[in-house]
Amino acid sequence: MAQLKATRSKVDIEDKVLQRVLQVTLRPGDDRGGSGVPLYLEQLAAELLSEDRPTVLSRDSIERVFMERLSTIYAGYDPPFSYLVGCYRRALEEARKAQIMKDKIILAEILDALQQVKELAVSYAVLVLAHAEDINFPQSPEPSLAPNMQFLALILGDLSPNMGYDTFASSGSTLPPGFLDDLINRFENEPEGLKNVFEQLFKDLQGSVMKISPLGPFQGYLRALGMLVSHPSLALVLVHHPMWNPRGNHVNGRVLEVSSILGPFFHISVIPDHPVFGNGEPNVGQQCFSEASTRRTSDLTSSYALIKTVMHQLYDGLHDVILKLLKTAEAREKVLQYLADVIQKNANRVQMQANPFTTASNGMFVSLSAVMLKLCDPFLDASLSKKGKIEASYVLRKGRLDFSGLTAILATSEELRHLQAEEASTSTLNNPQSDLPGPAASKPADHSNFSFICECFFLTARVLNLGLIKALLDFKTLVQDLSRHKESLAALKAMRGNGAPEELEHDISQAEALVERLSQDRLCYDAQLLKDVNLLQQGLNFYRLMVVWLAGLVGGFQLPLPSICPMEFASMPEHFVEDPMELLLFASRIPKGLDTVNLDEFMSFIVMFMGSPLHVRNPYLRAKMVEVLNAWMPSKSPSPVMASNMALLFEEHDLALQYLVPNLLKLYVDIEFTGSHTQFYDKFNIRHNIAELLEYLWLVPSHHNAWKKIAIMEEKGSYLKFLNLLINDSIFLLDESLKKIPELKAMEAEIENSDEWNQRPPQERQERVHHFHQQEHVVRIDMTLANEDVKMLQYTSAEITAPFLLPEMVERIASMLNYFLFQLVGPQRKALRVKEPEKYEFRPKELLSQIVDIYVHLDRGDAHQSFANAISSDGRSYREELFSEAAGVLRQIGGLPEKTIQEFELLGVKAKAAATEAKDTEALLGEIPEEFLDPIQYTLMKDPVILPSSKTTVDLSTIQRHLLSDQTDPFNRSVLTSDMLIPDVELKARIDEYLSSRQR
Repeated sequence: MAQLKATRSKVDIEDKVLQRVLQVTLRPGDDRGGSGVPLYLEQLAAELLSEDRPTVLSRDSIERVFMERLSTIYAGYDPPFSYLVGCYRRALEEARKAQIMKDKIILAEILDALQQVKELAVSYAVLVLAHAEDINFPQSPEPSLAPNMQFLALILGDLSPNMGYDTFASSGSTLPPGFLDDLINRFENEPEGLKNVFEQLFKDLQGSVMKISPLGPFQGYLRALGMLVSHPSLALVLVHHPMWNPRGNHVNGRVLEVSSILGPFFHISVIPDHPVFGNGEPNVGQQCFSEASTRRTSDLTSSYALIKTVMHQLYDGLHDVILKLLKTAEAREKVLQYLADVIQKNANRVQMQANPFTTASNGMFVSLSAVMLKLCDPFLDASLSKKGKIEASYVLRKGRLDFSGLTAILATSEELRHLQAEEASTSTLNNPQSDLPGPAASKPADHSNFSFICECFFLTARVLNLGLIKALLDFKTLVQDLSRHKESLAALKAMRGNGAPEELEHDISQAEALVERLSQDRLCYDAQLLKDVNLLQQGLNFYRLMVVWLAGLVGGFQLPLPSICPMEFASMPEHFVEDPMELLLFASRIPKGLDTVNLDEFMSFIVMFMGSPLHVRNPYLRAKMVEVLNAWMPSKSPSPVMASNMALLFEEHDLALQYLVPNLLKLYVDIEFTGSHTQFYDKFNIRHNIAELLEYLWLVPSHHNAWKKIAIMEEKGSYLKFLNLLINDSIFLLDESLKKIPELKAMEAEIENSDEWNQRPPQERQERVHHFHQQEHVVRIDMTLANEDVKMLQYTSAEITAPFLLPEMVERIASMLNYFLFQLVGPQRKALRVKEPEKYEFRPKELLSQIVDIYVHLDRGDAHQSFANAISSDGRSYREELFSEAAGVLRQIGGLPEKTIQEFELLGVKAKAAATEAKDTEALLGEIPEEFLDPIQYTLMKDPVILPSSKTTVDLSTIQRHLLSDQTDPFNRSVLTSDMLIPDVELKARIDEYLSSRQR
């Protein structure tokens, strides 16, 4: 009797446990109906009775329960797949609770039954997922109740209700621990089933994020993707998915973004995309930055913080996915090829107006940039210990990436083709056959020979060029467009009033809408790029490795550079140098942008290459380096801490102390001819950056001494060329500005005459005002540049006078000073008086003081009175009375010390005496024979020389002055240098004899 009671007890216990797990019963009294549990399986109970078996749940009946339960759709109960997952979860819970049983025999039997439930639940889950069409289990017509959608919803966990998956009853909202592992293991002998189930799952995940913005619920989908690919077998399913890396002639950069499995994940971005593709919902611009001009700063700061948080969640999640795939050995090749294809298919993104229908979005490439930087992080340590694994030959081999269409730092296209042919020949000998899958044409044999660090380095360099750097440049263009449209809007509003056209208000409304949209776009860019200092600094850490590695190709950070540029360096893509400079520029203008960045190597790199056209051909690229240094000047630093750090960088960097000033002066000369159709105007802006930097360095003792040293060493060489161009620029810029100021004055008066002005048609007024503002802008720019040039002449002439007083230079500087003295204190000076000269950067009192200072400085250094003679020989602008006029003005305005003014007056006296003496000499000489006259200046030659090509005889000082700007014979344009000049000894003797005879 006791034994029977014990037997019943085991049966009852097993029945009750399985009722709770399977949520069914075979006894009608236990069925509570509706959504309650357990569900009475009447048909199975009848079958058991007919078989003379007890109507209790046991291990023997578990599979029959599953068959019965899954063969019918029961209203109010979990659909099939959710039911199976729920059984698995409840079996786990019951196994945990059963551990308190004292009877270990019963415990073992219960645990065995629960294990059987789990195994059968997984087996039937496989059937439901992979073979739904082959089995007779009924399917719900509701799409959300399809097994694959239930599976996706359970993987997504808490996100499922938000996505419409709210059909689960008691099965829980996530997959129970171990279920996915068991499911994958169950598919071991059925790879095709695994492929079919998870290919669809990956496709569903991709589709789920297609229209989600960063403010939408993308995190769950991304975590799900990361969780799935942590299983090697699923990682392989993903990289072999038909849509992992779509193929075909129709596939371009945009197709990869839209259609590949990872593309829509990378597309999630704050940066505005083309309206056809959009940035998903909710709209970040409208939600965070609408009517930004009226929003409180705290609101904007909060939006920036939110956006940074969600974007870093995206970056981290995508990095996690890519890293897991790369760690799966069989998947690595597919991942690297996908990244390479994304790069190659988007090569046209570098264009100013990239086609948005054939190239991926900025958003995708910024996210990809962030992910690639995270992949590089392990080898961006402080000592850059892994740089030796980066091989320059990667660029020359047509492997995964094709660099052949990129402009090289120095090598010509022909040289690159020759190098690539040599490299291809070498790689074929070293590795005649490829063990990589796929057609040989698309995967050459040699790319598998490179280390992952090497591949990752070059892939990242290309991604940053097409991604982060391109987005920053587009942001710059957007800011310029916004500024232009704001000016246009202001001009439209100024037209309001009597006589305004009827359509004006409509035009204003449209212009306001455009400005609002562009303002939102700007803030979106700002939020994801410039406000994310971490991302910019990660980029700079990568570029630190880039410049150190590039410098290593020419022997490391040392000067002088090798006279013949190594082809390894010469053949590298130009953007390897340009991109670090661009990112440095942007980061330099952001508070804390450079706080954690080691700038020593960047400074070394810039100092080495900015003055070397034999290593970096593109003058604009070398000018970009100067722009970086200009942004680093302590006076331009966005914070006191950064200003202090920059001062130390300039004042203690060994290579800079020795070579920075000489190379800046060299670039000042080199930039005269850039080869661009805009070179004439470009040079002024570039030289302005150089001039500002030189002004700062003049005040740093070590740089000051280096400057004076180069002025002595190159007095008749490069330094003289520098001075000649500085004077040329000063003359042109000041002359252009002073000519336009009277025009501006006349236009000001025109606009202020309200009676006549208001009678003009609105369109004419608008055009006239637009022209006026344009001219104001031109004058302001020209005067800004001219002021810097004149200031440089002023402070350098205080200590370096000898080059100014050379025969080929002294007349040039004297004529310039005379001309501007005439403009500022001559009879026409009243024409330069405008109401607000400061808004044009025109400061006549300061300018006069500077010019007089230069006069006095040069006179102090003149031991032979050549300067006074040159002043008086200027027939265009010299007037003896100007010196006393200027002295009177200076005393009135208090611009200079009295001693300086007195020296200036004394110089006027010297010039007057020299003028008198010159007149006497001219009268004495009478009519000079034409053969003694310089054919360019028509003055008496003192030192005649023969030009070897044209055989023309000219005065030495005249041709030397010409050669400072133009290394050609002025009579036939053939090449001419100073060492080619031939002294005309015979003519010199006849001139001397003529002078002697006239004096006698």
